Amino acid sequence: MRVPEPPPWAVAEIHSYLSKLENQRRLSAHTIAAYRRDLSQFFDYCDRVGARSLGDVDRAMARRFLAFLDTRGYGKRSLTRKGSAVRTFYADGVKRGVWDINPFDGVRRPRLDRPLPHSLPSRSLITAIVMVDDDDPIGARDRALIETLYAAGLRVSELVGMTIDDVGGDTVRVVGKGGKMRVVPLGRPAQQALGHYLRRARPALAGSEAGRWLWVGARGGRLDARGVRRVVARRLATFPHALRHSFATHLLEGGADLRTVQDLLGHTDLATTQIYTAVTRRHLRDTYERSHPRA
Repeated sequence: MRVPEPPPWAVAEIHSYLSKLENQRRLSAHTIAAYRRDLSQFFDYCDRVGARSLGDVDRAMARRFLAFLDTRGYGKRSLTRKGSAVRTFYADGVKRGVWDINPFDGVRRPRLDRPLPHSLPSRSLITAIVMVDDDDPIGARDRALIETLYAAGLRVSELVGMTIDDVGGDTVRVVGKGGKMRVVPLGRPAQQALGHYLRRARPALAGSEAGRWLWVGARGGRLDARGVRRVVARRLATFPHALRHSFATHLLEGGADLRTVQDLLGHTDLATTQIYTAVTRRHLRDTYERSHPRA
């Protein structure tokens, strides 16, 4: 479905709200664009069913909007995201006293079946990493990149945002969502791979456009997120976020507490981290059924 422009009566408030998200909450350009699409789509719908101002929007319109999207084949996750975008937009206005009610208050959110994160078996993952030949500069870069992704549980955006100055021996410094900085420890294999990359491989790869960026592409410039995905797909036949899932799952299976894993992942809400407990419970059950003589 083509996303329409918002009606004139909503443009100023949408622009003000998105500027606030960008400048104060420091959300990514991708997230800002998603908010813009969702708000524009909602207010265009409201305009077509009779609203002429933000204050005209009521709970009935909110419910009918979600029902309208459902008839157009949108999934539960999309409905939840779009409803959440408008809900937080109005919540901000209520807090500032711009209007009195939030039309999404009391509107039931679609029930989501959260898929379990996809993690890789630790033994097979380590074997695949060790198989990456680091004798040439590209191989050394790929080995260090994969080791760092897994050892620190990083998002792709955090990885590509790193500079040489963020490497501190047995730790790395990363900037996560909302511009929040954290320091994550590195295991010895990742330390060794990073050291080898910085001493031997990066100087051979870096061109004039590399600057202080840590990860360098084959053409000498900064390696972007698409390049990272290609590296992980080629070397491990998976996607980068699977390494982050594996990091969290393997820590919990090894006895780490949930709060520690939350801090290492950079999660603001513990509930986001708790999904991994389902993975470890499944691991425990599988181990029991495989090992116990009376299972």
